[in-house]
Amino acid sequence: MIQPVAERTPAGTSYFSQGQGQPVVLIHGVGLNKEMWGGQVVGLAADYRVICYDMLGHGQSRVPAADTPLQGYADQLAELLDHLQIPQATVIGFSMGGLVARAFALAYAQRVSALVVLNSVFNRSPEQSAGVIARAAQAAELGPDANVDAALERWFSREYKAANPAQVAALRQVLANNDPQGYHTTYSLFATQDMYRADDLGRIQVPTLIATGELDAGSTPAMARQLAARIPNAQCAVLAEQRHMMPVEAPREVNKMLLDFLRQARTLTESAKGIVA
Repeated sequence: MIQPVAERTPAGTSYFSQGQGQPVVLIHGVGLNKEMWGGQVVGLAADYRVICYDMLGHGQSRVPAADTPLQGYADQLAELLDHLQIPQATVIGFSMGGLVARAFALAYAQRVSALVVLNSVFNRSPEQSAGVIARAAQAAELGPDANVDAALERWFSREYKAANPAQVAALRQVLANNDPQGYHTTYSLFATQDMYRADDLGRIQVPTLIATGELDAGSTPAMARQLAARIPNAQCAVLAEQRHMMPVEAPREVNKMLLDFLRQARTLTESAKGIVA
């Protein structure tokens, strides 16, 4: 597959698009960028138009103001879809991207055909909140790569790190190269917005999948189940033996889950419109 060329919207969002068909937008996590989705682009672009973009403050996208709220990240996605003249898309968010996907589904309900939240957070315990807030403060003081070693321990299995040292080293460099302000603004939201508009989640009416890894210590199976319980008819999936970076570590397994869900979602949507008897 030819590597797509990144483009920019008028508002300064860097993105690329690959494939044809129904649009699927992929939103990365804190400290990462659109390149994290290589495995999913390969797996999905044969059947869908896959759009990956850099979140505010990440990759080649513009840096947000320090006081930008989560709504500002949802607005970034709306501007991207406007630029691409896409009225409605499936939105898939990973980790912090899952918070953005949730915010977008609440603010722009008519623009979401289906929703997937991968390895994201919901209803942290006081201890979990204290831990992530402390890590955010450490990164604000010492830089984006201040706690990179601990992050990589949480994110990947030992076997994957041992078998893929070059990829892990490249990811370490991506984290270190983040704009400090953009990273801090985003990480602060990630650390504090797990209950963002939690009482409104029942308004999400599109097919929804909430998934995480069995061994994801920061985005736990309990969080995924609690979040899914708040959204009408949402599915919940927990991938056995997977950690936080399961889209990277286990792309085939994640892609199968996504493709199965996307087919189901399309059937449900068409049935609701009277296209399928």
